[in-house]
Amino acid sequence: MRTALRWLLAGGMIFAGVSHLFWARRDFQAQVPDLVVDRLPIDRDGVVVASGAVEALFGAALLGLPRERERVGALLAAFFVAVFPGNVDQWRKQRSAFGLDTDRRRFVRLFFQPVLVAWAWWSTRQPRDAA
Repeated sequence: MRTALRWLLAGGMIFAGVSHLFWARRDFQAQVPDLVVDRLPIDRDGVVVASGAVEALFGAALLGLPRERERVGALLAAFFVAVFPGNVDQWRKQRSAFGLDTDRRRFVRLFFQPVLVAWAWWSTRQPRDAA
């Protein structure tokens, strides 16, 4: 089960990363907090492109670096925590993207982020009985 979920997560990360770079750039820009743009020497599109590359690399690392699986999983979980403020900002500033076009949908989306964190962590851990 862990392996299947890890592969699914890897595929999702590669897909999400590539979508940042091509067809969903504008939607992802809605999730970049103003605070990030105000404090970094990069615009929203730059943040989206950079985060897309990072997401695609995480997906590739989940597939291609089996010896580093736990480290990659921990870093990916931390990444999901790090981008959470963008989801909060999208909700608070009522920015529509990805079909999240109501306050309720944007709010409900916030509860999916801990699921991603847990998924990244759990799917990359070595089961206790296999240690």
